[in-house]
Amino acid sequence: MNQNERVAIPVTGIFVILLIHLMLWAANFLIPVTAAVLSYLVFNRPRRLLSKLGFPDSLIAGLFTGFLLVLVAVAVLWFQEPVSALIRDLPNLLREMEQKLMAESGTLKAVNEAAAALDEAVKSGTEKTAMEVEVVSDSASSLTIMTMAPQVLGQVVFAIVLTFFLISSGDFFVNRMVESFSRNRDKRRVVEIIERIETRLGSYLGGITLINAMLGICIGIAMSIWGLTGAISIGLLGFALNYIPFLGAVLGAAIAGLLAFIQFDDLWPALGVFATYMALTSIEGQFVTPIMISRRMRLNTPILFLVVAFFAYIWSAVGMVVAVPILIVAKIVCDEIEGLRWLGHFLGDDQDRHPRPTPEERDVAP
Repeated sequence: MNQNERVAIPVTGIFVILLIHLMLWAANFLIPVTAAVLSYLVFNRPRRLLSKLGFPDSLIAGLFTGFLLVLVAVAVLWFQEPVSALIRDLPNLLREMEQKLMAESGTLKAVNEAAAALDEAVKSGTEKTAMEVEVVSDSASSLTIMTMAPQVLGQVVFAIVLTFFLISSGDFFVNRMVESFSRNRDKRRVVEIIERIETRLGSYLGGITLINAMLGICIGIAMSIWGLTGAISIGLLGFALNYIPFLGAVLGAAIAGLLAFIQFDDLWPALGVFATYMALTSIEGQFVTPIMISRRMRLNTPILFLVVAFFAYIWSAVGMVVAVPILIVAKIVCDEIEGLRWLGHFLGDDQDRHPRPTPEERDVAP
């Protein structure tokens, strides 16, 4: 190992640590900016098609972002009342469900009694001053959730506005990026990377949106068969939550089961609704998505899970949504840069057996 390599390793480590700290510190700003850049890359190809038909970029940007604003407004109006009621009643509902679980399950009841006895033994040797803090914990958690809503809504609006300016700028940023390189070979590579990113992101988001729409319809029909009120809302919720890999299905099933418990006031129908929701999402995840999406993504599943968990840790729920598009962009860039092709190969799945050749290698290939 030469001197440059010895210096490069700690410098790279310091850079990664500072980058993670920056992503945590500036999360409120970076979340909407990242979402806007990804949206721009997705909409850039249809913008070019409409531009060739004579539509000005500002009008195209207004149409795309106006559509996004309408979707956000409809979602806020549709879910505002039921979500507010659910958050308000959530602590009492969870306590009631816990009581029913303890009453109907001997094992859980025995575990609860043992935990209560252990807690009483611990408290007997200490001052009983912590009870007052526990009384307000439920309301405090609900208040925290309610106060997060305006912040998330503000980030969504900021991302849509920034998307408008990016789309209305046309290919300005792409041209400036290409012009920053002097060699034609490097310029061609930049254009090729951008085209691949636009194609892959468009294919992924278009395919996953179609799959989520079909899943939402199936969930809505299943909830109607169960006789659950608000089946359409649950179907729409399933459509939105399925953009979150791994955790979205569990969260949607838990919400559906909790709503069923509220309506039927019985544990077993709630468990049936939960199982039905999970069965539908499992069929989608195990059969439908691998056929329509996985061949295009070719991502390492454990790495994908870690990336989703990492972005969930630093950027909360929005981070889980943008994690997959970010990983797709990172893999494409790594596949095109010779020094990072090993990383791009590592990010791929078992079908991605060989790193993609560079433009120079394709030029000299027989």
